[in-house]
Amino acid sequence: MDAIAWDAPDADHPARRAARASMTAVAEGRKADWLALFAPDALIEDPVGPSFLDPEGAGHRGPEGIENFWNSFISTIAGFRFRVADSFAGGPCCANVATITTTTPDGATMTIDCVLVYTVDEDGRITSLRAHWEPDRAMATLTTP
Repeated sequence: MDAIAWDAPDADHPARRAARASMTAVAEGRKADWLALFAPDALIEDPVGPSFLDPEGAGHRGPEGIENFWNSFISTIAGFRFRVADSFAGGPCCANVATITTTTPDGATMTIDCVLVYTVDEDGRITSLRAHWEPDRAMATLTTP
């Protein structure tokens, strides 16, 4: 199975291009390419609101915060599969209805049903990535080898 299954509208849009580039870089483990997609003052909220990943719910802002997010969370996952079922682009934003399946180094998997909202600036760089998902629902899908 490909790391990204795009089963959604794919008309060209700057935020949709950024979303696809972000997913591809994550799936391929290309940290430098992923970091380069973000504007200097960008904010990642993944998930939106307080969670075990971000107890205060403040998100991860700027180059240092976004790199720390990669190092603390993305880099700990051995594999990502993205399936985008629908995509809505307008203005500077694109909202994607997606399912992300993660696999840890020991083979455990988790499925995250989510809505990923990307906002870009006039240069197409991501200014905001807001991932709407419920950690309890995702944890309920955890399977161990």
